Amino acid sequence: MNKHYSVLLQESIEGLHIQHNGIYVDGTLGRGGHSCEILKQIPDGHLYAFDRDASAIEESTPRLLQVADNFTCIHSPFSHLKEELSAYGVNRIDGLVLDLGVSSPQFDEAERGFSYRFDAPLDMRMDQSQALNAYEIVNTWSYQDLVKIFYTYGEETFAKQIARNIEKKRIDKPIRTTFELVDVIKASLPAKVLNKKGHPAKKVFQAIRIAVNDELRELEEVLQEALQMLNPHGRICVISFQSLEDRIVKEAFQTASRPKQYDKRIPILPSDMEEAPYKLINKKPITAQEEELMENNRSHSAKLRIIERIR
Repeated sequence: MNKHYSVLLQESIEGLHIQHNGIYVDGTLGRGGHSCEILKQIPDGHLYAFDRDASAIEESTPRLLQVADNFTCIHSPFSHLKEELSAYGVNRIDGLVLDLGVSSPQFDEAERGFSYRFDAPLDMRMDQSQALNAYEIVNTWSYQDLVKIFYTYGEETFAKQIARNIEKKRIDKPIRTTFELVDVIKASLPAKVLNKKGHPAKKVFQAIRIAVNDELRELEEVLQEALQMLNPHGRICVISFQSLEDRIVKEAFQTASRPKQYDKRIPILPSDMEEAPYKLINKKPITAQEEELMENNRSHSAKLRIIERIR
């Protein structure tokens, strides 16, 4: 698979409805796929690109410079959108794109500990400078907390059995590597689950990664800040890869685009009713076309939702 493959790239760039002199934000720079396309269309504007991963900024900057230099990279979680942009005197934006989840290079770099495909120290930090990592969660969090994250963030049916076995295992010695954790997970699952398609550790690894990086709270915060900062006709495009993220985006967008409710008993003309300040560009999420699905496996679970500020 191409390392620099940006999922739903064309659809999300078109969805932004880019103005040549606008202020745009790529909240998930990664390897610069979306940022490069935005830069091509804003000769008189500016791009602010966020990433928690310093190596993403380091690798993407030369790539962006080949397109243009009217951009600023910001090493920060995207939930600090308002605070970070205000440091540059920016209080309004014309668009934001978020390509959620872990970038392919993070998965492919074994030593980052994101993947159950490689044996590596338990890490999973998107921001290598933060203290909390997967090792600490697996070895120090209580049984109750482990059950809660496996069940809530991983939607793992066997959360209790897995958490109980982790607890037993770490009494003897810490669980240090991804493969050690995979072994504990496999030993906790019934044969019928182990024989199913898909990796048996996928849900637990997803849950731990979300907890390490506080991904769902980060997402809720950035959506609220971005909605407030959008200029009229500005848009937010969000690509999500799992149901928990998609639900957060869907609910935030539906709430923002809901018209004001009036008491039915009060006579009021439809023309006098206040319309919602935002509108959904697509009621149903946009998914990848056949060609992209064949080229890139990650596209199968991708969903794109778009909202526009209308006043």
